[in-house]
Amino acid sequence: MQLKQGDQVVVISGKDKGKESRVAEVFPKTGKIIVEGVATAKRHTKPRGQTMQGGIVDKDMPIDASNVMIVCPTDGATRIGHKIDADGHKRRVCVKCGGDL
Repeated sequence: MQLKQGDQVVVISGKDKGKESRVAEVFPKTGKIIVEGVATAKRHTKPRGQTMQGGIVDKDMPIDASNVMIVCPTDGATRIGHKIDADGHKRRVCVKCGGDL
């Protein structure tokens, strides 16, 4: 999976198409990610203990990683390419401009 936690992404399909936000969590085994403020669902929670109260909570649900594109600071939504630098480390680059992501 090419996306990492903290990446700025834009949703390209689904009910939240066009929203731009940050990746909160990544699940590489299933190919899904959680994006802040995208695909929210209402969850009914019971009070646990004396300090936590119950109620209806908005929870961000996982979406497929193929439904988002990473945002390059200069070009906007783009695909991710890879280059190997002089030290031999693989790094992610923007396909449009070649800059680091």
